[in-house]
Amino acid sequence: MSDTYYEFGTAADRWSRARLFFDAKEYQTAVRILRGLVAEHPDQTAQRLLLARAYYHSAQLRLAEDELRAVLERDPVEHYARLMLGRTLERQGRDAEAAPHLRLAAAMSGDLPS
Repeated sequence: MSDTYYEFGTAADRWSRARLFFDAKEYQTAVRILRGLVAEHPDQTAQRLLLARAYYHSAQLRLAEDELRAVLERDPVEHYARLMLGRTLERQGRDAEAAPHLRLAAAMSGDLPS
């Protein structure tokens, strides 16, 4: 299939299409759409987070990590990005690197151990 399909329509159309593919667990197709959206609108947190999630679910963990770090560079208190980064690092077997991110995410959400 030509890349024209992934670039077709307005940003809002492509965002809706990317979410549909993500919800259908067609993560690779969602990635192809979202990469273009993120390139056009790099400051949009929601698009980067969905791209990171699509990378995570398709086992492209280094790419997920890169997107999550980009989000956190702009917004260090983005709770969900912090949690996802911790889980992404854990999934790569990098538990020591994951621990501070998971602790911060827990603190931000109020899920501290008793």
